[in-house]
Amino acid sequence: MKISYNWLMDYLQCDLTPQQVADALTSIGLEVDSLEEVEQIPGGLQGVIVAQVMECTEHPDSDHLHVTKLNTGEGELLQVVCGAPNVAAGQKVLLATVGTVLGEDFKIKKSKIRGVESLGMICAEDELGIGEDHSGIMVLRPDAVPGTPAKEYLNLKTDAVIEIGLTANRVDGASHIGVARDLYAWLKYNGKPSALKMPSVEAFRENEVAGEVVPVRVDWPEAAPKYTATTLLGVNVVPSPQWMQERLLSIGLRPINNIVDVTNFVLMEIGQPLHAFDKAKIEGGRIVVRAAAEGEPFVTLDGVQRTLSAADLMIADEKKPMCLAGIFGGEHSGVSGSTVDVVIESAYFKPAVIRKSSKRHGLKTDAAFRYERGCDPLILEWAAKRAVTLLQEVAGGKVCGAMQKVYSADIARKRIELDYKRIQRFIGKEIGVETIETILDCLCYNFVERRKDAGGTVCGALVEAPSYMIDVERECDVVEEILRIYGYNNIELPARMQISVNPTVRPEPEAVRNQISDFLAANGFVETMNNSLTRAAYYTNLKTFPERACVRILNPLSSDLNVMRQSLIPGGLEVIARNLNHQISSMRLFEYGSVYALKEGADGQTLASYEEHTCYSLLMTGSREKMWRLDAQKGSFFQLKGYLELLLKRLGADVNSLETEAAPDDIFAEGICYKLPGSGMSLAVMGEVNRALLRSFDIKQPVFAAEISWPALFELVKRIRIAYKELPRYPEVKRDLALLVDDGVSYSDLRRSAVRAGKKTLRSVTLFDVYKGDKIPAGKKQYAMSFTLQDNEKTLTDQDVEHVMGKILATLTNEWGAVLR
Repeated sequence: MKISYNWLMDYLQCDLTPQQVADALTSIGLEVDSLEEVEQIPGGLQGVIVAQVMECTEHPDSDHLHVTKLNTGEGELLQVVCGAPNVAAGQKVLLATVGTVLGEDFKIKKSKIRGVESLGMICAEDELGIGEDHSGIMVLRPDAVPGTPAKEYLNLKTDAVIEIGLTANRVDGASHIGVARDLYAWLKYNGKPSALKMPSVEAFRENEVAGEVVPVRVDWPEAAPKYTATTLLGVNVVPSPQWMQERLLSIGLRPINNIVDVTNFVLMEIGQPLHAFDKAKIEGGRIVVRAAAEGEPFVTLDGVQRTLSAADLMIADEKKPMCLAGIFGGEHSGVSGSTVDVVIESAYFKPAVIRKSSKRHGLKTDAAFRYERGCDPLILEWAAKRAVTLLQEVAGGKVCGAMQKVYSADIARKRIELDYKRIQRFIGKEIGVETIETILDCLCYNFVERRKDAGGTVCGALVEAPSYMIDVERECDVVEEILRIYGYNNIELPARMQISVNPTVRPEPEAVRNQISDFLAANGFVETMNNSLTRAAYYTNLKTFPERACVRILNPLSSDLNVMRQSLIPGGLEVIARNLNHQISSMRLFEYGSVYALKEGADGQTLASYEEHTCYSLLMTGSREKMWRLDAQKGSFFQLKGYLELLLKRLGADVNSLETEAAPDDIFAEGICYKLPGSGMSLAVMGEVNRALLRSFDIKQPVFAAEISWPALFELVKRIRIAYKELPRYPEVKRDLALLVDDGVSYSDLRRSAVRAGKKTLRSVTLFDVYKGDKIPAGKKQYAMSFTLQDNEKTLTDQDVEHVMGKILATLTNEWGAVLR
């Protein structure tokens, strides 16, 4: 929200500088994002001065140029060559001296024009940016004093534009009068001289001229509880006066014509959106406030045809829609150069209705910004009267009949019960009843009744909050209002603070998450953070995450953000695709975030409830950067598997104790799924991403991904019991076996059987080679496995080792048909 300092001072009399105003606004809850000085003419005509033409002669080498000598107030005459036809001796003119910059980059230099030296330029209006006339130089009044800066002579004003970062609950600050009110309350409480000036609407008169008044019918009163319309006949549509254009331009609004500019001016002045209809374009002679018909077409002011919903509130006539209420006008009902009679709308619409329509159609306007947050429901008539009096000032016209008012709800100021002791306890400081009531009085609260205790001391009050403070409903809201005027910085921190210490559950979830993130970052992974909203299209062809299980957004911002994500992997693929488009081909990414889904009911078909949990995702693509000592290394399935298992080991888990199965083929071309033993909970899934899925993201290089379920991972961490063990005193013994097994036998199968057979003596099993090919029968493969044996009580002899290895081999042969090669 942009606020013009000069415009603000029209309503507030005080001696604060723009910087002091910005500091005060930030202290009272209207945080200032920026403060920028703005000049009426960029550059302020620095270097342009008033000069008097003392001599004017024909140029010796031109039939249209003149050689002039000018008095600049410094004694010595300045020679300037001028081509204007109206230049003459005795004139007072504006001279751009050497070094002056006009416009954006036109710099005045010392030069020779056809052999005659020229030390400046006598300016026309358009060259200075103060008009459009270029027929000749600008001739000043005879009383102009040579040497006077042009900025001073033309009375050029400077302004300061204060940009406020409005929070959603402070729509009362979305206008110049709204800001002036708040600032006045602060000034008044702090005893600084100030006065608040509200524009007068006493000149407004109804029934100034006879004619056909446009009546109003409201068919959807719940969405439009208050609606007014004022008919004004005989207006003249012309450009707005200069002062109004300057006010609008100062905050970035483009002037259009006097009718539209008045509605924009009042919007930025008091915060009440208005709309002007051309009376001649209202078919049937009546305004109808109704719901749109489902699928009804409507062409807005920008020329775009939009398809309406039955949930849209429309301002229509008897035959057609004219305006998307509170958001955007229609192409065929607005004011044009031929407009003679207008109808001014001032209304209060239900915020939720406007907000949903605004998002549905993707229309963000100044009016919608205010309506969807809640306008002052008691300012409608004042705003309409203010607009009419301004229109009569700048466009003429007379009010036809009475203002049409359709009020289906009696909206009154909210009443709030206050307990002063409780308020001061909440604040944390005894600021006194008088201070509380003074601040509330400065903020325009109305005291309906003051409460007294048994001793006759005032202990509370029943107050009415100002109607423009939409968010003030409870006592705690009033406390916030008191504090922002009193000053949060004036609440001292106590010398002693008491807190209750709660024992932390072990293991601590946050500590474990930090440990995981630190591990991944230390191994070259970069953390990403993606939107929880995503595209339903990502899940169209997935069985693991079916589209019907998506949690859909009822009022999505766009089709790209219409569901909650079921997995972190699609978001990670979006990041990879974007980086690939920016020539970044090697990435290691991880993310921690929530995923959402609809859970199946007991029948296995009905989606009965919502599920939300958090996950980690890991993604790798491209090659490791080549270094002086290491060659480039492409990312692979086994590289990511190594990172995943190393992470699990870092947390103290025994990777070999986890159950495994194949990963879903709709996401992974090949992969593995880890599950917690005993519970069947899915811990992690990883593999090479399916090429079909990569193509949907326009990714042409392999991507390896893993997704870890945080609830399952934390359950695994809770099971781990770290205990002290004495270092082994006796040596290890290693033995290798080359085993021929069927293709369907996995290493994990062999490992489990070996561990069971080796019992306490077998310390570890490692697979170091898998071979298929020459001399290996069809349907078979060779596993080369290493076994580490150790006894805690003695040194193993050859007989002990052979006994254990024989037992292991026998078990592998009996259970899996393994043959020693």
